[in-house]
Amino acid sequence: MTTAETQQRIDALGAWFQNINLNGVQTAPNHFLGDYPAVKFAGFADALPKDLTGKSVLDIGCNAGFYSLEMKRRGAARVLGVDFDERYLAQARFAAEVRGADIEFRQLSVYDVASLGEKFDLVIFMGVLYHLRHPLLALDLIREHVARDLMLFQTMQRGSTDAMEVQQDYTFWQTEMFARPDFPVMYFIEHKYAGDPTNWWIPNRACTEAMLRSAGFNIIAHPEEEVFVCQVRNDEAESDVTRATRQAKESLGAGAP
Repeated sequence: MTTAETQQRIDALGAWFQNINLNGVQTAPNHFLGDYPAVKFAGFADALPKDLTGKSVLDIGCNAGFYSLEMKRRGAARVLGVDFDERYLAQARFAAEVRGADIEFRQLSVYDVASLGEKFDLVIFMGVLYHLRHPLLALDLIREHVARDLMLFQTMQRGSTDAMEVQQDYTFWQTEMFARPDFPVMYFIEHKYAGDPTNWWIPNRACTEAMLRSAGFNIIAHPEEEVFVCQVRNDEAESDVTRATRQAKESLGAGAP
């Protein structure tokens, strides 16, 4: 495929959010964040194993497949990228075709990951949480159904970048902690944020960490302000979370994006 043909295919697939070099052509050269997500990935790339030979990877909210391509480049045996937007999946399939990467892409909501029927050595969950109406449910479902070992997680954050040590319990009359900026807080966006109506929830750092722990993950690295490397926690607390998730699903029914 010539450079001109590549450019033509890129244009035909619509506006790209991820800037990927395909056959010498940048898919989103005018991205408002620069060479994104490569410029962000450079800040935490070393936090993941450089050799993923024999490992399986699930990229949830894969967009145009930037992270799927990188994990395949690192030798992952199986890479599955899922996204709810078929337009992004078409871009991802084209990117993989140009790169010659054997990656599978499926249209799937994070709320439906149980339908995959398998667990993965590494789950990538980047830039999705704040687009969800039910973010904690999504984390619970990932932990219960698809995460075997590691999860690479990122979310937009606002508010304090500090995180207080939260007590196991508080009395009804204790209220002073709610006024602290480093107490876990999730900001609700009723209308739009940054022009995007799908931005629903934005946590501060303390809330991000608390949610990850609550869903059954241990944070083993925090290489970048919004990025966390997590490991599945296998203990009694996790089984309680799994049980609560199942009960919530039974009472509320299957979730919708």
